[in-house]
Amino acid sequence: MAEMTALESMMEMGFSRNRAEKALALSGNEGIEKAMDWLMEHEDDPNLDEPYIPPQGNALGMAEKTGTGEAELNFEENSSQIQQNTALSEEEKKEQLRRLEELMKQRQQEREEREKKDEINREKQRRKQGQELTMIRQKLQEEEMRKIAEDRRKEKLEDIRAKQRVREKIERDKAERALKFGGGVMAMATPTPSTPAIPQSTQTPPVKREYDECRLQIRLLDGTQLTQSFKSREQLAAVRLYVQLQQADNDNFNLMTSFPRKVFSEEDMEKPLQELGLVPSAVLIVCKK
Repeated sequence: MAEMTALESMMEMGFSRNRAEKALALSGNEGIEKAMDWLMEHEDDPNLDEPYIPPQGNALGMAEKTGTGEAELNFEENSSQIQQNTALSEEEKKEQLRRLEELMKQRQQEREEREKKDEINREKQRRKQGQELTMIRQKLQEEEMRKIAEDRRKEKLEDIRAKQRVREKIERDKAERALKFGGGVMAMATPTPSTPAIPQSTQTPPVKREYDECRLQIRLLDGTQLTQSFKSREQLAAVRLYVQLQQADNDNFNLMTSFPRKVFSEEDMEKPLQELGLVPSAVLIVCKK
């Protein structure tokens, strides 16, 4: 579709042809905005709706005053005015027509150059916006990756802290058992006053001893043997956790006794060592599931 002229645009906006032509011409053909400003200033003119009659004279000068688009569109009209101007000789008419053609070509070339520059500027703007959008996307991706890495680091740090708490608890238990065991040895070494022997007939039957500790010998998958003491009331799960911390394959194993042969189940993990018959001492074998 051909580009709409300024005159057609103003008529499309509701102005009469006479008003539009007069406003464009008398505002110097500098565009619709100037023409509308002129109409507002001359709204009360009594001859506003009369047909516009261009002044007679140098038609080439009129063409030079017009804008690029209007000059090209009014080429035939300006040529006609030159031909009808009786004040000019034939040579002068030819000269003005030649200059008018050169002016039209110059205006057309200037318009094409402007259009090329506008197209180049639009392309630059489009590329700039594309680069900015790409940078924004990359920044969002980098922020997302940093957030994921930070979350993983926090999870790993929390896991390390949890294992460290378990190790500290085991070390505290070891220290308490060592302290208690050492105190027992000292008590045994301390001499006690001798007491007269009690006749056999008056001695009371021996009471079954209650053991507070359980000493376990644990044989790992690689053949390593460990000896560790636990409270008799501790659950078998504490022994399993201890084994997990001692070997690389943390989870894929079971605990069993060789004699009598018994593989402990998940339910047994919640039972105390005393209830499982491992007190005061026992041998546990680590076997694969």
